[in-house]
Amino acid sequence: MHSQGDTFMEGARRGEAFLREVGSRRVSPDAAAIARLEALGGPLPEGASDPVEVVRLLDEVGRDATVATNGPRFFGFVIGGVLPAAQGAGALANAWDQNAGLWAGSPVGSVCEEVASGWLLELFGLEPSCAVGFVTGATMANFTALCAARHRVCADAGWDVEARGLHGAPEVRVVAGEQVHISMRKSVSLAGLGRERMELVPTDRLGRMRPDRLPELDERTILLLQAGDVNTGVFDPFEDIVGRAKEAGAWVHVDGAFGLWAGACAATRHLVRGLTKADSWATDCHKWLNAGYDSGVVICRDEAALVASMSARASYLLESTRREPAWYTPELSRRARGLEVWAALKSLGRSGVDELVARCCRHARRFAEGMREAGFEVLNWTEGEGVTLNQVLVSFGDDETTARAIRLIQDDGTCWVGGTTWSAPGSPVHAMRISVSGWATTEEDVERSLEAMIRCGREAS
Repeated sequence: MHSQGDTFMEGARRGEAFLREVGSRRVSPDAAAIARLEALGGPLPEGASDPVEVVRLLDEVGRDATVATNGPRFFGFVIGGVLPAAQGAGALANAWDQNAGLWAGSPVGSVCEEVASGWLLELFGLEPSCAVGFVTGATMANFTALCAARHRVCADAGWDVEARGLHGAPEVRVVAGEQVHISMRKSVSLAGLGRERMELVPTDRLGRMRPDRLPELDERTILLLQAGDVNTGVFDPFEDIVGRAKEAGAWVHVDGAFGLWAGACAATRHLVRGLTKADSWATDCHKWLNAGYDSGVVICRDEAALVASMSARASYLLESTRREPAWYTPELSRRARGLEVWAALKSLGRSGVDELVARCCRHARRFAEGMREAGFEVLNWTEGEGVTLNQVLVSFGDDETTARAIRLIQDDGTCWVGGTTWSAPGSPVHAMRISVSGWATTEEDVERSLEAMIRCGREAS
């Protein structure tokens, strides 16, 4: 049997080989590669297997059945790649095998979270006293923020929701825009606030909440706003809404899975004006920061509310005088995910984050301009402004033609894009969605991908 070190090096060697070729390979696997995955199945082995041989089998069978999400031509789901520093930190995290729930379990994991928290707050222009928790992704970040909001609303009404639950509790209203993201709806459901009870506010043609249609708010209200609509990239009008909500005593939460990063870029910072006055925020570092999975972040102005809703204590859990990571997240045992966020921020610095966001936005504008020049409709285009951020919605005509074009592009393998349904305003329209957030994408990758999109779009027509 090979040693633990031998096995780790085998995985590292094969991973390195994969990364060297990821920029030149097909972005999505073909049918033959998917069929070969059957070799990973079969009955549970009766005895032990050499760990190096296990890693070899996984790589040889699975390598070609991956989707090159960390390559330069993947434009689906607002998924970034993984920066080299984050990749290296992730390898260390695997080797160190730290449980980052408590300071006692990983001093280095705790310090990386503390430092990265301060850097993130500085980048987003948020107060340094805000509390930060490192979770799996935006859904869990939204959920965690909702729990903090639920605690504060109920506590102010004299109800201990953590001890007594929601049965018999004062009513908690949840108000959101019609285009609220599915992760936010799921989070509302998980928090026991009822997604069907949400009060939905009409939006404009791009999906921004209309301030003139905002209902009366009060101290029992949690208002959900968006920084970066997942289809159009637009932002709710924070300046027109947040102040009114705060005057009414409402809790304001911002779902900024990728859009919060606009605040870290000089060219896009105007889009988040007024956002810093909210009470809580959620974002994903595996989107625009290009840290590895899973790297969600929840930020909360009210640290006491966050800790009250998340912390659990037991005599065997050794608490220090330092920040205990588990007090800020739903999980106790978890991977030291803060290492990768720290490494990504350390390697990029303020100017690097600014440039990464600005570059992706330039690539998105080029995609939009190229598709329009080819005669296709860009649904989120505004005359004089173009597209708002890093999202591009394209229609190839009717829904059937658009769906056919998307299939042809995916089968072509040059790049990968997904489909979506856009319904603001009027009847739902099927569209191709181009999401640009990967650090490795170059102008050459954009032009190569544009050629494939246009070619497949014309073939579909």
